[in-house]
Amino acid sequence: MSRDPIERGLEIEQAQLRGFARSMAEVEWLLLILVVLYLFIVNPSLARSPSVLGVLLGFAAFVLLFRYARPFAKRTHIKLGIEILVMLAFLTAVLVFAGGVLSPLVNLYLLPIVTAALALGKRAVALVVILVCACYPLVEVLTLGGTSLTRDFAIAAVGVLAPFVLVAFSTSLLVDNINTAKHRIRALSDRDELTSLYNMRAFARLAEQEHDKASRTDGNYSILMIDIEHLKTINDTYGHDAGNRAVKLVAEALGRLTRSTDLVARYGGDEFIALLSGADKAVAEEVAQRIRNVVFATTLEVDVKMVRLKVNVGAATSPDNGSTLQVVMTAADRLMYKDKEFREPPKGKLIIQKR
Repeated sequence: MSRDPIERGLEIEQAQLRGFARSMAEVEWLLLILVVLYLFIVNPSLARSPSVLGVLLGFAAFVLLFRYARPFAKRTHIKLGIEILVMLAFLTAVLVFAGGVLSPLVNLYLLPIVTAALALGKRAVALVVILVCACYPLVEVLTLGGTSLTRDFAIAAVGVLAPFVLVAFSTSLLVDNINTAKHRIRALSDRDELTSLYNMRAFARLAEQEHDKASRTDGNYSILMIDIEHLKTINDTYGHDAGNRAVKLVAEALGRLTRSTDLVARYGGDEFIALLSGADKAVAEEVAQRIRNVVFATTLEVDVKMVRLKVNVGAATSPDNGSTLQVVMTAADRLMYKDKEFREPPKGKLIIQKR
């Protein structure tokens, strides 16, 4: 049952990454507009020089290419990585023409750093920070020559670059905390609060995926419907806390008796549903009997008494019992009630033993 949270988490992360990649063009246009405005306000003649115009037009052409030609459309990480590298190269070229490391535009190096932290993770942001730290002295060399790399420059560089490192670390930490919180919320939204099994919303989604897979490959699967006998009697006699503990005991038994590739959910107050992936009718019946036996061997301790639990199980298989998931579920439900009505329980209906 651990399969889906991982797969679903990856799917959601990929969708988020694609959404972030779509918004990168707006970020790049904003960067270009800020640079153009700064150049025209501070030094209009510089903004009209062929070299600077070539850099600006080259970056604009790159943005248009990635916006409309959509290279690497299916490799979002590579696309974002290339865009971040081009942003770094663009900023470095602009700084060379616009006053070097003393230009206020040097603060725009924070943009690729934050972008990498938000979209690509810790390793990527560490690489971007290293590149920024390398670009900073490179700009100084291209602007004033190698003799400008003095001790005073190194001290000044540390003062400028240290906040960049701090921003990178803080943003990465914040993103990790946000992602951890999202994973927890996502897991909770798919789980029944009492048993930690899947709820029916999650089960229906995953079961449809399993049904589609079986239909494509001419495979099969089985549905088990499980009902706890006389849960209402336990609630009325010993209280709802005892009833909740009975439900949890059955849920734990189902977890032990199913595989990680199977799906188990709480269907209702005293009912459960399980999808056994790739299981034919014989396997389903064997698992159903094993569930009856294991649950019957389980006792619920209430004060000084032990209450023996029992379940009724109906097993239906696709495609033998139906061609759609809903039809198979209905067949399993019908067989469960038939099991309740006609199968003789091992030892009566409700056994209470004094300790």
